[in-house]
Amino acid sequence: MSYFETLTHYLQLGFTHVIPLGFDHILFILTLFFLSSKIKTVLIQCSVFTAAHSLSLGMAASGFIIPNANIVEPLIAVSILFTAIENIVHDKVNRWRITMIFGFGLIHGLGFANALKEIGLPKNQFLSSLLSFNIGVELGQITIIFAAYFLIGKWFSNKIWYKERIVYPISSIIGCVALYWTIERILFPN
Repeated sequence: MSYFETLTHYLQLGFTHVIPLGFDHILFILTLFFLSSKIKTVLIQCSVFTAAHSLSLGMAASGFIIPNANIVEPLIAVSILFTAIENIVHDKVNRWRITMIFGFGLIHGLGFANALKEIGLPKNQFLSSLLSFNIGVELGQITIIFAAYFLIGKWFSNKIWYKERIVYPISSIIGCVALYWTIERILFPN
């Protein structure tokens, strides 16, 4: 494969790892969106999340960290559950949320590492392939954010009933799915 083909391939793999294959990742990004549907706020959170998962993914792909899927996968589900609950409990983004998102990003990066291990990275284009994969993931996340914004946020986020009729029910459903995944991933690890 040529250099350009390799970059394109890993960019596509990163994107498809989120859309349509990363249902847990989609739900996490949606929980970031629903606490504040302001595009700038969500994109900042998303960028912090990407920086963190890029860091841990790079460390795992380089062999500095060896992630244990039996620990990482339940923690990913817990991160989704936690952010869904936060959407119900809090009315706005708190200062410490960025730190929490960074921590959750580190965990999600280890999950990406397990998936990327199966695919593999070419040794002669390791860094560029890894970077391309992460850019693909980020583009997938941004796609989710803009889709949520144009389908829901733009039209309803300024309504007085937005939290009660949209944020609480959707966050509750996401939380229930995440709780199920947490239990399932603890009791029936892969």
